[in-house]
Amino acid sequence: MEEPQLKRINKFLSEVGYCSRREADRLIEADRVTINGIVPEKGTKIGHDDVVAVDGEEIKNTKESFVYLAFNKPVGIVCTTDTSVEKDNIIDFINYKKRIFPIGRLDKPSEGLILLTDDGDIVNKILRASNNHEKEYIVTVDKPISQTFIERMAGGIHLADLNKTTKKCVVEKISTYKFKIILTQGLNRQIRRMCDYLNYEVQTLKRVRIMNVKLDMPIGEYRELTQEEFKELNDLISTSTKEFIRSKSNTRRSKK
Repeated sequence: MEEPQLKRINKFLSEVGYCSRREADRLIEADRVTINGIVPEKGTKIGHDDVVAVDGEEIKNTKESFVYLAFNKPVGIVCTTDTSVEKDNIIDFINYKKRIFPIGRLDKPSEGLILLTDDGDIVNKILRASNNHEKEYIVTVDKPISQTFIERMAGGIHLADLNKTTKKCVVEKISTYKFKIILTQGLNRQIRRMCDYLNYEVQTLKRVRIMNVKLDMPIGEYRELTQEEFKELNDLISTSTKEFIRSKSNTRRSKK
């Protein structure tokens, strides 16, 4: 009898976004996976009504509910989900049809790229990886940029109020008052604090890239991550690749 609804357990775990097929095979070999309470062999197929668990926790196919957005945040919008406290919050501004939340922060006077989702798993992975992956910014300051400024910014600056020294980073002069900086850490108001230490004041600050995702939509608008972006993002943040298939969508305007 034909069994069109059956699929291999490793494929199921991959498709729902739990892990890669290779990692699923390792979990099965370690007897950490069960199907209806029974430890399966590698290659076992499951049907729609079978209950799959890893380490005793049921794994459900909820991938269709996940949303992954890239948003061009305007100046003045606050990256908070507490809509009752902050009237100019990112959630009300986007007014998305489902509950979503920002991954990390971009301060109120800054603009540019921020990611939003309803997938708590990927939020944790990205935030855990926040000190290892690139975020790129374009910054303008209040006076001409010197070579000393570039070298000091790139070499690391001790921020006394945070009791931390910034990691070495890539800094490139673009014009008299504008520079590009690529950070691999996310200290609070880091760029503004670094500039202030060197007696420069930030006039504008725009984030144009988070890891592999680039800012390519007008200010105040958002789009879904493409399939290619999402896969590469997961390759960057996890040794167990989270594979997720999502169709490419058009940019949509947020509604207030």
